[in-house]
Amino acid sequence: MSLDDRKLEVLRAIVEDYVETQEPVGSKALVDRHKLGVSPATVRNDMAVLEEEGYIRQPHTSAGRVPTDAGYRLFVDRLTKIKPLSPAERRAIERFMVGAVDLDDVVHRTVRLLAQLTRQVAVVQYPSLSRSTVRHLELVPISTTRLMLVMITDTGRVEQRLVEMPGPVADGEVWELRLRVNEKLAGQRLADTPLLVQKLVEESAPERRASMTCLASVLLETLVERSEERLALAGTANLTRGGVLDFQGTLRPVLEALEEEVILLKLIGDLEPRTTRVLIGDENQIDNLRSASVVSSGYGPGTTIVGGLGVLGPTRMDYAGTIATVRAVARYVGDLLAQN
Repeated sequence: MSLDDRKLEVLRAIVEDYVETQEPVGSKALVDRHKLGVSPATVRNDMAVLEEEGYIRQPHTSAGRVPTDAGYRLFVDRLTKIKPLSPAERRAIERFMVGAVDLDDVVHRTVRLLAQLTRQVAVVQYPSLSRSTVRHLELVPISTTRLMLVMITDTGRVEQRLVEMPGPVADGEVWELRLRVNEKLAGQRLADTPLLVQKLVEESAPERRASMTCLASVLLETLVERSEERLALAGTANLTRGGVLDFQGTLRPVLEALEEEVILLKLIGDLEPRTTRVLIGDENQIDNLRSASVVSSGYGPGTTIVGGLGVLGPTRMDYAGTIATVRAVARYVGDLLAQN
């Protein structure tokens, strides 16, 4: 084993021990716990080099060493061995998710599952409307002049809007309006619908134009103008499991960040298909999360990403296990959406 390889093994041992024990790691403990094949003096020399290069630090005088953000990054990039989940773990995920009755149920089961498996804070974004496709549009008469517009997307999101018509609408006209909007919009990406909605008005028969114009206005509001995204959060209490060195001694900034949906969307959104992103400490652009790490992944049917999910916790986290769990859950939710 070359000198560089040995230093990497020492760093790996320090990270693994610190994650497990929450205590600074000394050279004697490393030799006792790990088969490094060298003396404590050699390990101390390697630790001195790792400290000089910024991968570990000494939190207190006469104490052992703990990893820095750079040390965790090197560990994740070069040393972490991502093991696939065991058959038992996969069965546990399937049992937890089976029986979900709708999209809300899927999202809430997923966020609870992630929090339980990783023992971190879990965040799941509902499928984004901007990335979804119209599956079906239903018109339900509420009164002679009022309709309920129900939009169902390919990801299972359901949006409802009330449509005030310019006058009484007969059942036959409701049927025709329903037929026309589904012929034009079903199967289309929501981002591509504005021009199609305009054509619905332009192509309407003169006697139907007033009704279609009212419906088109609500369609645009439902299909295009709903820019807000929805999130589910679970496991905040897990933040209190750590030691005094986690979160630089205070949870307040992290808790404040978790209250801002815009911040959470930045953490778990905009991910490429089948990729997992790990942000460690100062790599987070949000100041309040400089003491935290975030592991996130996009999810969706096939190679289509419709939302993000992930976990947030201290930089002292089990990266190998967390990455494997986040990947597996994202893949399972994507498969679930594809099947349904």
